[in-house]
Amino acid sequence: MSRIAGILLALSFMTLLQSCNKEHEKPNVLLLYMDDLRPELGCYEQSHIHSPNIDALAAKGVKFTNAYCNVAVCGASRASMLTGLRPTRHRFRDYKTFVQEDAPNAVTLPQLFKENGYICISNGKIYHHLDDRMDDWDEVWRPYAFDENPEGLKPTDWWQSLWRDYLDSDNAKLYADTDRGPSYEKANVADSAYIDGLMTQKVMRDLEKLKSSNQPFFLTAGFISPHLPFNAPARHWDKYEREQIQLPINNQPAQSEPKALQLPSFEIRQYTDIPPIDEVISDEKATSLIHAYFATVSYVDALIGQIMAKLKELDLDENTIVVLVSDHGYNLQEHGQWAKWTYHTTSARVPLIISAPNMKQRGQSQAMVELVDMYPTMVELCGLHTAPNKLDGRSIVPLLNDQEKSGKEHVLINNRTAYTIKTIRYSYTELLGEDIDKVMARALYDHSVDKLEERNVAELNEYSQIVDSLHALLHSEYQENIAPSPVGVVK
Repeated sequence: MSRIAGILLALSFMTLLQSCNKEHEKPNVLLLYMDDLRPELGCYEQSHIHSPNIDALAAKGVKFTNAYCNVAVCGASRASMLTGLRPTRHRFRDYKTFVQEDAPNAVTLPQLFKENGYICISNGKIYHHLDDRMDDWDEVWRPYAFDENPEGLKPTDWWQSLWRDYLDSDNAKLYADTDRGPSYEKANVADSAYIDGLMTQKVMRDLEKLKSSNQPFFLTAGFISPHLPFNAPARHWDKYEREQIQLPINNQPAQSEPKALQLPSFEIRQYTDIPPIDEVISDEKATSLIHAYFATVSYVDALIGQIMAKLKELDLDENTIVVLVSDHGYNLQEHGQWAKWTYHTTSARVPLIISAPNMKQRGQSQAMVELVDMYPTMVELCGLHTAPNKLDGRSIVPLLNDQEKSGKEHVLINNRTAYTIKTIRYSYTELLGEDIDKVMARALYDHSVDKLEERNVAELNEYSQIVDSLHALLHSEYQENIAPSPVGVVK
């Protein structure tokens, strides 16, 4: 009997030890990083969009309905989120941003994970440039790069040549001849054929390898879709009926919007089937573009489904934090504008979904958050050590545990030299020159009565006190960000 009792005691001790080890085991992180994805998804109450896999992820976690980027262009936004630093006039300015040039001494989020013993793998587009801060990772991978690239091409050059991934032979020839190509493609190919499909296969292979590792991992899946060109397998196009595609009702510049704030997108004009900047895109072409965008959203949703299924198959889902976020929003003809890098909410608002092990609650939070909050949030969720003292965001873990908590009173969004203070009710923007005391143009939208931002009320007497208070806030709390001379830049 004493021998049996001893065996039972040993087994009990081992069970307790395993339980304690599991409690202290660091969680893995899977970052699903989207490009140009607006929160037009089923889980965001947009029933016309087919996004069942993202919707399922949202049902397992917390969805934020008032999440905003800090700058609505890819390179700068990614640099800002991954350093936890807001843009200034001398840092994180545009899509060409390199973190290693603008903030070479910053401790980036992947660098911190790596220093805390995580295996860090960058798949797809994470930093805008393939060769930016490569030492932050144990591995950097993009489809066709490095050992698969054509002889003589540098990684950055090859990535630029790959940006427009045409599988239709006529489109591929057009791109080869013109260095441009059409703005969308519907091809009868498998989901694995385009670069996002190739990247998804790599992520799933990584999960299989990481399963047997004794280290936690920080694994990324950086999707290009739904970035231009809107290329997707035909089956995802077929999920939408063209006659049901609707153009936005606010497809003209807002009433009383200053001309200086009407910033046209040159990006979409780079494609062979799009007229030049001085011509209007027809309704027929606009409908096709929106249809194509929807198809790419459903395409990336299907790929996310494959990744999440692999995570579950390998029993990694119980100890992996999954984050889905986009670098910025997107305009689909709202305000007569296409793409991003505008001050409007369509450019700035992003989907943000966090699913974490042992999360106390699930659901949605209406609290206002910004992408610089992601750095301190991941630090807290994963218990990372030696985090930088200088971070511009704050952890949103309290919002994960209690979705009724209020978030920030305001966030800052910067596009070119237009600076926006966004509150739950208002969006206030100033266009500033070198003399920041002189406001070149301004706009105020009252979302309580004008969610679509169709009427600029900045010059109306009844809003003068709101304008004055938001102006004072911008020029006091965010003086470092709007100052024409370098103030507090991390170098």
